[in-house]
Amino acid sequence: MQFLMGIDIGTSGTKTAIFDFAGKLLASHTENYPMYQPRNGYAEQDADDWWNASVTGIRATLAAIGGRAEEIAGVGLSGQMHGLVMLDKQGTVLRRPIIWCDQRTAEECAEITSLVGKERLIEITANPALTGFTASKILWVRKHEPQIFEQCAHILLPKDYIRYCLTGEFATEVSDASGMQLLDIAKRRWSDEVLDRLSIEKSLLGTVYESPEITGKITAAAAALTGLCEGTPVVGGAGDNAAAAVGAGVVKNGTAFTTIGTSGVVFAHTDQMAVDPLGRVHTFCCAVPGAWHAMGVTQAAGLSRQWFQEQFCAADETAAKSEGRGVYELFDEALAAIPIGANRLFYLPYLMGERTPHLDPNARGVFFGLSAMHTRHDLLRAVTEGVSFSLRDCIEILREMGIHSNEMVACGGGANSALWRQMLSDLFGCGVKVAASTEGAALGAALLAGTGAGVYESVPDACEQVVRYHNGTSPNAENALAYEKHYEFYKGLYPALAGEFQKLSKL
Repeated sequence: MQFLMGIDIGTSGTKTAIFDFAGKLLASHTENYPMYQPRNGYAEQDADDWWNASVTGIRATLAAIGGRAEEIAGVGLSGQMHGLVMLDKQGTVLRRPIIWCDQRTAEECAEITSLVGKERLIEITANPALTGFTASKILWVRKHEPQIFEQCAHILLPKDYIRYCLTGEFATEVSDASGMQLLDIAKRRWSDEVLDRLSIEKSLLGTVYESPEITGKITAAAAALTGLCEGTPVVGGAGDNAAAAVGAGVVKNGTAFTTIGTSGVVFAHTDQMAVDPLGRVHTFCCAVPGAWHAMGVTQAAGLSRQWFQEQFCAADETAAKSEGRGVYELFDEALAAIPIGANRLFYLPYLMGERTPHLDPNARGVFFGLSAMHTRHDLLRAVTEGVSFSLRDCIEILREMGIHSNEMVACGGGANSALWRQMLSDLFGCGVKVAASTEGAALGAALLAGTGAGVYESVPDACEQVVRYHNGTSPNAENALAYEKHYEFYKGLYPALAGEFQKLSKL
């Protein structure tokens, strides 16, 4: 045995990767699939897409290492959190899973708050009732699709559905289960009190494990489909951000990372459970047994940039290709020529509602200050700054909770931009560095598999042996002062528009 496999079931696609025990990437394959939005604010995916992408990725990466499946010591799973996968008694998926960014459940969140009590809910689950979380989705299906709910025998999260397909086990682990709003975060087990008050049967939920624990083994049927060896252990794994933290080495007090992927995340590890009483950031169990993390989440970070780029930047992409350069490099040059503040243009990145710090599913994206002098690059600079300001909002709340970090690890697509890294460093007031491996959650899942398989003594030991960094950036004092002035203005825009967002949702 000398290899580890990590499978990351993401929103845009599933990445499968194989590493050696030193963390060297030997093979990687990403298989993409769509997201469905049948109505404004809805978001769903097809569970078959996740499984087919996993099978394709496993077979492709095994082929890339010469089919040496017998040398895979363990498989780790990572995945998008909060999704609702409902199965009948035969293990058949009953409806298209409702995923994390879906915003249809505002009424159900109010119902949960009423049934459990706002303060009590935060005491147990460390979070207020949120539209993105799984519990409200369960109540929505029970209310609006009772014929589906009556057939439901099992409820799983996206990555845990892949676990079921691989092992036949109905199981989850503490980091991903934390985002269901049904787990007692301090005790790291299902909350009988919350389940009772919401009238959800515990038998519907999977067994809860710690992230490095072995949860099952590859079945004969899964081995035949994937090429993995029957009996290969599969560990708990982690939710996408908890797995990315392991892949970035953020597994000790004082360490943190920022991700600019589809969503934006500021994630800080803590050995002592800390909760924001206002529920503006999330406290979850992390992938290190006996520890937690506090996490601020912005719904549309990289998604804002992707949306703008796809709609308005075709000329830039064409120019980058003709010059043989990456589009991020070209954008960095263009945006560097625009002053901080994008010529008095601001962007609120609320394309999919917002979690941190506003907890408002009705918030929507805004350009403020637009004039005839602005170019598309001014708008793109405003988008980049707006996303960075929203991440600064997360940092401020963590600091209120007494969680401080001296250095950030930058992850996700945004980490590829030197300008964006410098912007974050200036706004956060600390150094920003990049993990040498770009595999993120897939590497984290693999390291958890290695811990479960006995390759490493612990999760921190795995990170100590494997994770390395580069591209360290320090804050620029002059830039920091300029950003501070614009950040203060940015903070005033949402309160001024909050009532209008509510009116818009009813228009």
